[in-house]
Amino acid sequence: MDFLECSLLFLLIFCFTYSIWFIIYRRTKTSAPTNWPILRELPAVIGNIHRGHAYMTEVLLEYGGTYQFKGPIFTNMDMFFTCDPANIHYIFSKNFSNYPKGPEFRKIFDILGNGIFNVDHELWELHRKTTMSIMSHAKFQILLERTLWDIIEKRLKPILDAFAKQGKTLDLQDVLQRFTFDSITILLLDHDPRSLSIDLPYLPYEKAFGDALDALLHRHITPKCLWKLQQWLRIGKEKKLMQACEAFDQFIYPCIAQKQEELIHKSTIKDEEFAFLNAYIKMYNQWNDGDLGTLQTFLRDTFINLMFAGRDTTSAALTWFFVLLAKNSLVEKKIREEIQQQLHVKEDENLKFFTKEESRKLIYLHGALCETLRLFPSVSLEHKIPLDHDILPSGHRVSPKTRMILPFYVMGRMETLWGKDCLEFKPERWISERGGIKHEPSFKFPAFNAGPRTCLGKEMAFVQMKIVAATIIHNYNIEVVEPENVYPTTSIIMQVKNGLMVKVVKKV
Repeated sequence: MDFLECSLLFLLIFCFTYSIWFIIYRRTKTSAPTNWPILRELPAVIGNIHRGHAYMTEVLLEYGGTYQFKGPIFTNMDMFFTCDPANIHYIFSKNFSNYPKGPEFRKIFDILGNGIFNVDHELWELHRKTTMSIMSHAKFQILLERTLWDIIEKRLKPILDAFAKQGKTLDLQDVLQRFTFDSITILLLDHDPRSLSIDLPYLPYEKAFGDALDALLHRHITPKCLWKLQQWLRIGKEKKLMQACEAFDQFIYPCIAQKQEELIHKSTIKDEEFAFLNAYIKMYNQWNDGDLGTLQTFLRDTFINLMFAGRDTTSAALTWFFVLLAKNSLVEKKIREEIQQQLHVKEDENLKFFTKEESRKLIYLHGALCETLRLFPSVSLEHKIPLDHDILPSGHRVSPKTRMILPFYVMGRMETLWGKDCLEFKPERWISERGGIKHEPSFKFPAFNAGPRTCLGKEMAFVQMKIVAATIIHNYNIEVVEPENVYPTTSIIMQVKNGLMVKVVKKV
C-alpha cells in the first residue's frame, strides 16, 4: 500500500469516526467544553471568549453551580469554578483564613503591588483599618458630597446639555468613567485631572485602566509561561499592560510628590485634604514586618488600588443601570415619581442638590441599583487558592494547587437563588413589606464581595450612584442607541462592550 492509499484510508477512518462522534454529540448536546487531547478544554474557552460570562453561566447552571475545568497538560491551568452559595459562604466567611489572595493572585495582579486588594493577613488588616478610619470620618463625608456636586454642576450637566442641544450621540460609559475617575482622584490625592471636560480629552493614564483590566483577565486563560514570555518580549496584552503601568506611574508619582512637598511646608493640617496621604504615611512607618519598598512605591500601590475600585466599579454599575432603564420604562417612571416626592422637587424644576441623608429616602432607586448589581455585578468574578487541603460544603475536595474561580455574574441568574423570574429586572424584590430596603446575605448577593473582605466603599458607592442617577433621570431623558446590541465585555470589571452610545434629551 503506497503513501497515497494510506493517506486516503486514514482520511476515511477519520471522517467516519468524526461523523459517529458528531451524531452522538448532537443527541447528547451539552454546554460543557469538549475534552480534547493535550489542549483538553481550552479550545472551548477560546471559542467562547467573546461571550465569556454567558458561556460560564450556561456551563455552571447545567452542572449545578460547580465545574472543574481542565486546562492544557503541563500548564497548571486547571480551574475549579463554583457559584454554589454554600461554597461562597464557606470560602469567604466560615473558613476565610484558608482562602487568602495568595502568591498566585499576587503574580497575576502584580500591577496592584502592596495595595489592599493584593495583600493578606496583618498587612491587609492594617490597610482595611486605615482606610475605614478615613472613610467613616465626618469630614470625608462632607468632602464627598461637595466633590460630587461640584463635578455634576460644573462638568457633567454642561456636557449633557451640550450633547442634548447638538443632538449628537454620546458614549455614556466613557462620561461616567471620567466622572468617577475625577471624583476619586480629588478625594484621594486632592488633585483634579479634569478628564471630564467639554472636549472629552484623551488622557493616557485615565484610559490605561481599561487596558490593564483586559490584560489581567488574559492572564487567567493563558498559560503562565506564555504570558511571561509576552511580558519579556513586550508584545501582545502584556505590552499594553506595561504601557498602562507606565501611564499610571507618570501620573501618580508626581501627584504624590507634590502632596508630600506641600505637607512638608505646612506646619499644621487644618483640613481633610491630606487625610489619606497622612494616614498611609503613618501606616508605612508603623509596618515592620516585611519589605513594602520605598514610601513612594507603597503610596503608589495604595492609591492605584483605591482608584481602580473608585473609578471602574461605580461607573460600570451606573452604565448597566441606564441600559436596564432603557428596557424598563415603567421602572424609570417610578424612580422619577419617587425623586419628586421624596426630594420635594417639581417635574419642571431643576434638581440641583440633595444630601447623603436625603438620598436614603430613595428606596425604589436603591432597589433598582441593587437589581442592576445582581444582574451585572461590577466585579464579575473572584480568584482564590486554598492554603491547605479542604472539603467544600458541595462535597468537592480542593488542594493548595486548586485555582478557584468564583463567578458572581452567574449567581444573579440562578433560579434556585432568585426564583423563576431571575432574569427579570424587578427593583421590587429589594423592598420589604414595610417599604424599607430588603437586605440579602452577601453569599447570595456578593456584588460588594462577602465576609471580612466586604467592600469598604459600599456606602460611598451608593451615595455616588444615587446622586448621579437621580440627577440624570430627573433632568434628562437617556435614549440608548440600539439597546439590543449592548453586551458585556469578557473582563474582570463588567463593562459594556464598545461603550454605551446614547442620545440625551433635556427635560428641565
